[in-house]
Amino acid sequence: MNITAKIDKPRLRALLEGINAFGRDPAGGWSRRGYSKADREVRDWFAETMRQSGLSVRRDAVGNLFGRWGPGEGPALLAGSHLDTVPQGGAFDGALGVAIALEAVRAMADAGLSPRIPVEVVATAEEEGRFGGMLGSQAMCGIVGRDWVTAARDADGLALTEALTEAGLDPARLETARRDDVAGFLELHIEQGPVLESAACPIGLVTAVSGCCVLQVTLSGVANHSGTTPMDMRADAFAGLAAAALEIPGLIARMGTGQSRITIGKVDLEPGEVHTIPGRAVFSIVIRDTDEVVMRNLRAGFVATVEAAARDRGLSVDAAERSWIAPVALDPGLRDVLRQTAEAAGLEYCEMPSGAGHDAQTMAAICPSALVFVPSRGGISHSPQEHTDWADIWPGAELVLNALIRLSQAVP
Repeated sequence: MNITAKIDKPRLRALLEGINAFGRDPAGGWSRRGYSKADREVRDWFAETMRQSGLSVRRDAVGNLFGRWGPGEGPALLAGSHLDTVPQGGAFDGALGVAIALEAVRAMADAGLSPRIPVEVVATAEEEGRFGGMLGSQAMCGIVGRDWVTAARDADGLALTEALTEAGLDPARLETARRDDVAGFLELHIEQGPVLESAACPIGLVTAVSGCCVLQVTLSGVANHSGTTPMDMRADAFAGLAAAALEIPGLIARMGTGQSRITIGKVDLEPGEVHTIPGRAVFSIVIRDTDEVVMRNLRAGFVATVEAAARDRGLSVDAAERSWIAPVALDPGLRDVLRQTAEAAGLEYCEMPSGAGHDAQTMAAICPSALVFVPSRGGISHSPQEHTDWADIWPGAELVLNALIRLSQAVP
């Protein structure tokens, strides 16, 4: 087949800039937390942008946004990523994949192509886990229940149900977001790591995505005067946290793999006063690996480690699981299409696992799913310093365009 569609580079740049006109944080980076005002505003803007591009737009019960191009009936190919960010996040995480998906559809339409299989540009909701998961894609897959939604809170105690209601969504309609009409899911994302840049490889074809277990651990001791309480008579919650943290490298060495990650990402100390021994430490633990058995062993190992640290210091401990997302091997058939498409276009690629979770991982539960990486400068992400050069974006954008042409035309 003679492929004439081309990425309009200035248009793609303008689209990404349009997305990033929302949620610019005065302290640096972008803050479009799931269901926040900035997140709602960028979704409204992107919905209108898709309408103006000739797509049929709809929004589901959890806020996933879809723009359909092609036949109005039948299973669709979904392409996209997410628009929400972590606080003070970067300009490319998620947003780039959404922008490239829409630009690919625009390029196909400009070339006069008519898809035999409809393509839907998707901007998933609440991917960054403000409430402890990847809610948008999980709801599409029917793997998040009403009980979880009712109980979910963010780190500041805001209820997910309240956030949904504030966004004009009805938590009672959660089940209506489930889909059984998805032919495949294709996501482009920045790598968020250093592998592609260090290997001078322009495109990563992801073979598997690490699972993600999020625990919230509470250590409770006794808040007391820091000057009058002898060191050997303290029940210092922070000391228990520090002792457990120091054991993490050894725990991974004994029980983990080269893909294992354990991270303490958020810590709250109470009462948080300069001259007071911390009586309470609440902290998050994120455990990742591409092997679910390894993940479960690391979870058990860390809980045992923190319990031992607590016993040694006269502390009580509670470890609650906020979310569990299993590791996933992505579809080899869809990856073959990407490989063949890259080779036909003369695009260099390498195959690799992903240490970060993505919607493609969740969507694999209901359809063939594939994930394409482009390099991250310095491997930095979730930071205002996150950056991908445009020279490193074009090969991935070209691959997504050509793959969608191939898939939507049902070319063997």
